[in-house]
Amino acid sequence: MHIVGNGFLARSLRPISARHEDAVVLAAGVSWAGGTSDADFAREAELLRRTAERCRAEGRRLVFFSTASTGMYGRCTGPGREDAPVSPCTPYGRHKLALERQLRDSGADHLVLRLGHLVGPGQPAHQLLPSLVRQLREGVVRIHRGAARDLIGVADAVAVIDRLLGQGLRSEVVNVASGAAVPVETVVDHLERGLRVRARREYTPSGAQHVISTEKLLALVPEVAGLGFGPDYYRGVLDDFTARESRAAGAPAG
Repeated sequence: MHIVGNGFLARSLRPISARHEDAVVLAAGVSWAGGTSDADFAREAELLRRTAERCRAEGRRLVFFSTASTGMYGRCTGPGREDAPVSPCTPYGRHKLALERQLRDSGADHLVLRLGHLVGPGQPAHQLLPSLVRQLREGVVRIHRGAARDLIGVADAVAVIDRLLGQGLRSEVVNVASGAAVPVETVVDHLERGLRVRARREYTPSGAQHVISTEKLLALVPEVAGLGFGPDYYRGVLDDFTARESRAAGAPAG
């Protein structure tokens, strides 16, 4: 596997980099749903174009990471499915869907993986969990009322990706997520207990929640059932996260 990129996800994929020799994994580009620009989007589109062109010429499969976030599935009336029409509700979601279409039209062998919210060591500070921890430690945390997120440990996500790539899938879109929508307030409760902090909460309207369908993922990779995905899966993910944060801060975890 050839990995394009050197960020959080790219580093997490390195343990399986010796596998799947036919694959080129594009783990670079826009990863911040709330702080992107047209220039950022254009750079990722150009990177995808060049990489797809190279994969087509070399007969290799391109793995592209899209999103299963609110930006993609937030307007769905039921669980967000890969085979259902979607109407993205944020610029980030519209951008990722456009790139999926760009890749499909490129003629390159490809696999599109729509990711939930990855959680693990070395996350960028702007992502959900590090941002919440920073706010908690500063004493005020901002919550979009009614918002919920699907959290998946990055190690579990990599294990799922490894199995999907091993099946030689092509021209498919697959959600990689836990299938459980966790209210952000519940996430904050858990973080406060784990980090032994308390913060004042400020609420803003327009929070969104959705459920990501994992039906296709479970059909393709039945072993996923052994990872413990379900309503309580997030607890272990957050426990691991707060334990790392506490060690980094030199404080005992709750």
